Amino acid sequence: MVNYMRHEKRQVKVGNYYIGGNNPILVQSMLNVKSADVEGNVAQAVALEKEGCQIVRVSVPTLEDVRLITELKKAVKIPVVADIHFDYRIAIAAVEAGVDKVRINPGNIGSDDKVKRVVDACKAHNVPIRIGVNAGSLEKHILEKYGTPTPEALCESAMYHIRLLEKYDFHDIIVSIKSSNVPTMVAAYRLLDSMCDYPLHLGVTEAGTYRMGLIKSGMGIGTLLMEGIGDTLRVSLTDSPLKEISAGFDIIRAAGIKVHGPEIISCPTCGRTNLDVAGIATQVENRLKGITTDIKVAVMGCAVNGPGEAREADIGIACGVDNAVLFKKGEKVKVLHGDFIDEFVDEIYSFIEEKSE
Repeated sequence: MVNYMRHEKRQVKVGNYYIGGNNPILVQSMLNVKSADVEGNVAQAVALEKEGCQIVRVSVPTLEDVRLITELKKAVKIPVVADIHFDYRIAIAAVEAGVDKVRINPGNIGSDDKVKRVVDACKAHNVPIRIGVNAGSLEKHILEKYGTPTPEALCESAMYHIRLLEKYDFHDIIVSIKSSNVPTMVAAYRLLDSMCDYPLHLGVTEAGTYRMGLIKSGMGIGTLLMEGIGDTLRVSLTDSPLKEISAGFDIIRAAGIKVHGPEIISCPTCGRTNLDVAGIATQVENRLKGITTDIKVAVMGCAVNGPGEAREADIGIACGVDNAVLFKKGEKVKVLHGDFIDEFVDEIYSFIEEKSE
């Protein structure tokens, strides 16, 4: 892995995790079930936790919906975040219900006195606040000043909200300044990183459906991570929230940051390929889900680059016409024949057992 200089921010405790400092970069997601469907929200939260989600956020649009917090806290061990707009009373009720973090835009909560009441509740229960600034919902006076949601405009909004919370001696703050425009998002986070020492929550908002959302998130979030910026992230996809989790960890790993678990590398295939490399790689990837051991597994398609790439992995195969050469730590071990996927997966698990001894 590439050694990079993490821009260390102050630590903020969220449930059983710390965000900031030199702590691992946490992957979040948000439930997309209607708030009235308590059982559906709980089921989705449980599925996300099993997928590896480390923090889950839920929209709480009304006081009645605060019941979601109580039920989610019973169902999952990961921190639960309440996403709240407009009504400060909902934020206070969510805090009293045991939520682990509140996401608000202080500018739409109301008067300073209402913001203070939310801050006082969070202080009393040791609950942090995420200031969430979005390009699509900037304050009118800031938008009039800059004309468009520029990086400077986003940062001015974020710093105004930060100072508002600081005015009440509140510092358990996490900040996000999201835009659907990747260059704007990257420039805004770079600027904010130089302006405050609070942990940064990375994300490209309204990124799009799976294909485009993944590309935009990879470019925006990945660029910042490689520069040492960012402490937690969400890959926003117009798709199943479960896909956001694997996407998040994949972006972190692709940025050269250590992520526990298997890394599968496979070639794009070409006319020299004789076996279904895509199918083999997908099966191997699926069958290694849940493994937390750090291991690099290669599935390569032919004898041109395959052996070299397979040697670079902890364990890998270079496929032939109807067989595959198995490599471990750069050494050729044997040739696998026939329907060899089961045998290859068994070899991977044996390697993991040996590594853990």
